[in-house]
Amino acid sequence: MHLFSPAIHLTIAEWAVRSVVAYIFLLVVAKLMGQRSISQLRFVDVVLVLLLEGNLSNPLTDERLDLTGAMVSTFVLVSLHTCSSFLGLKYEWWRSFLEPPPLLLIRNGEIQVKNLRRARITIDYLLSELRLQKIEAIEKVGIALWEPGGHISAFMKQEYEPVARKDVNLETEPLCMPLIVIKEGKIRKEALASLGKNEEWLRGELGGTKLADILLATADSNGAVRLIFKR
Repeated sequence: MHLFSPAIHLTIAEWAVRSVVAYIFLLVVAKLMGQRSISQLRFVDVVLVLLLEGNLSNPLTDERLDLTGAMVSTFVLVSLHTCSSFLGLKYEWWRSFLEPPPLLLIRNGEIQVKNLRRARITIDYLLSELRLQKIEAIEKVGIALWEPGGHISAFMKQEYEPVARKDVNLETEPLCMPLIVIKEGKIRKEALASLGKNEEWLRGELGGTKLADILLATADSNGAVRLIFKR
């Protein structure tokens, strides 16, 4: 069976096994890269993606290409990527090269045009990003930064910041994060355990409600249960 070596012709079974091997291999590679690299591409991640583009997909469509060579080169590239990430944790100069400090785009309501050009973004894009953060006017912005990850973080001037409950001495309660305890009629025992509750307590809160009728149920540390029923 020609799985890792080139061949003139591959059978359907060999194509299928090649795909399975490549898929499992990429799962391992993705795990080595880490969740942060997958959820948000950095400069070093983009370099890796460009190098890996087509590296494993080509042997899956061309029987004349060697799958072993593609897997070895992929492993080497991911190893270099991992080493680069560890070097960034240890050496400041390497981290600064991979992830430069944020650029100041707005200061006290004034656009820093020079930094805008360095970031290679337009004023229209800047305004669009501010609108996504519910900021309609530049003059309300105290500081806006172009972050290394490619997004804009903005902070309002103090006079435009919303009033907090603490500022007006309003009584507050501790934040209780609700957890999903029932999903599509099935009880999630691990969520109940994290809340210090058990299945008997939950069934008592449900009363005569059938589990099959519940699409989603959440509960918090205070014991408040909220139900969403199937339609």
